[in-house]
Amino acid sequence: MTTTAFAFILGAYLIGSLSFAVIVTRLMGMADPRTYGSKNPGATNVLRSGKKLAAVLTLLGDGVKGWLAVFLVASFGPAYGLGEQQVAMAGLAVLFGHMWPVFFGFKGGKGVATAVGVLLAFSPWLALAALATWLFMAFVVKISSLSAIVACVLVPVYAYFIVGPQSVYFGTCIIIAILVVHRHKSNLVNLLTGTEDKIGKPDEQGKS
Repeated sequence: MTTTAFAFILGAYLIGSLSFAVIVTRLMGMADPRTYGSKNPGATNVLRSGKKLAAVLTLLGDGVKGWLAVFLVASFGPAYGLGEQQVAMAGLAVLFGHMWPVFFGFKGGKGVATAVGVLLAFSPWLALAALATWLFMAFVVKISSLSAIVACVLVPVYAYFIVGPQSVYFGTCIIIAILVVHRHKSNLVNLLTGTEDKIGKPDEQGKS
């Protein structure tokens, strides 16, 4: 790996390390989302505080950073000899940053919004397919984690047809799906035991 490629990928990781759930709640004078509900610094848990604006800002921030990190490498990387492989690596790096952020003790979120941002940079159609799946599942079951898991499992299938099995992005989508599903392992346990919360369920501590 060249020094330039390393710099771009490190930059993507650092962008990913900006946890908007923590940043937004601090700026709005709210409780730290890592202290209530699922203790996950993500939009769904922020929504449990009852502050919809904070949840929306968190969702947008986490999604945009995923897109931005990949967009920067795709746009400026070719001038330094970087190609799709480095673009794909940037997508994984920003997701790693979100999940294990250097700025927040390596304790990050589950990566759904950031993953959608990465997919958007890979292919708008790929992101649209994943988002549509999440929205459909959320409407039917009203459980964010289950919706995310189903959408992630289907992302490689969508990638197979949208970007093709020969594309480096196809393999990257498989890794993204594995990472996001792995981060939902506690949710899988809750789903199996019937204790998983539904979307928007308030948390008393989060409201304090």
